[in-house]
Amino acid sequence: MTQIFVNLPTTDLERAKTFYQSIGAEVVPEFTDDNASCIRWTDDIFFMILTRDYLATFTDKPIADPHTTAQALTALSRESRDEVDAMRASILDAGGGENKEPQDLGFMYGISMTDPDGNILEFMWMDPTAAEQGLEAFAEG
Repeated sequence: MTQIFVNLPTTDLERAKTFYQSIGAEVVPEFTDDNASCIRWTDDIFFMILTRDYLATFTDKPIADPHTTAQALTALSRESRDEVDAMRASILDAGGGENKEPQDLGFMYGISMTDPDGNILEFMWMDPTAAEQGLEAFAEG
């Protein structure tokens, strides 16, 4: 089994935990302390929200400020366009922001948002035909 752990910096761990819980993720208390919080999206996808000082212990490179620098865009899929729109509303209600306007390509629909620390979070839906058979099959259908 492969699990995904995305490490993201925060300047306020308590605010970050509240934000992610507000948008539907779960805090895993067994892997949460004063330096980090484990955020579970699914049984296989987790965010590790780390204080900037703690994240700096994992690298010799400077830690980017997500408010001014985009280093990664983390995208998670949803089951429908409506779920993507609901996630957008939830993020805005929880204190997040919009990175870019929603993008509708017909076969794929997505939003690009930010958490309160400026980390970019994207949520998207893709037509199952396009996802399984490629764009040509979708265009023919």
